[in-house]
Amino acid sequence: MPKRVDHRERRALIADALMRVAAEQGLEAVSLRHVAAAAGVSAGMVQHYFRTRDEMMTFALAVVRERNEARVTRAVTALGATPAPRALLRTMLAELLPLDEERRADGRVALAFLAYTAVRPAVAAALHDETAALLGFVAGLIRAGAARDVDPERAAVGLLAVMEGLGIYLLGGHYPPETALAALDTQLDLLFGPVGHPS
Repeated sequence: MPKRVDHRERRALIADALMRVAAEQGLEAVSLRHVAAAAGVSAGMVQHYFRTRDEMMTFALAVVRERNEARVTRAVTALGATPAPRALLRTMLAELLPLDEERRADGRVALAFLAYTAVRPAVAAALHDETAALLGFVAGLIRAGAARDVDPERAAVGLLAVMEGLGIYLLGGHYPPETALAALDTQLDLLFGPVGHPS
């Protein structure tokens, strides 16, 4: 009787290898051959699950997104049933910053993927809806709690740009985590007014 193949387990094995290669060597090192070697499987098996490099890249970003969503959900749940808009936004953005090794590994993959999509409009198109949804969510929180009269959509674009910039500098080792969090709090102060900051 032929052995049953657990496709989900195989895909997870390959995905883990892909993430390791991408985090340790950069996306330019991600190839069927490198991922297969890292997973300890044949290149043919990797190709069975991912027909093209673009499919592998898109899958890697999806893995990062799932990890980020899980982290944000855990942190936001800890705030209780009805957190204030500022607290919710601060918690969410802080969880998305690469402040520890796990988030730095994911951040390196996400940053490399964004560079990869800069010259591949078809691949980048998959991100447009996600970006619009995130901007809408952040704008809604700003609209609900801002202490100043601001355009929520423009403020959301600016705040997310600050977060992305802080993330890049954190990945490069330019700032320690506490400096990045202080800068994030300063931006939130500009929108929501100064309050005691969470530690």
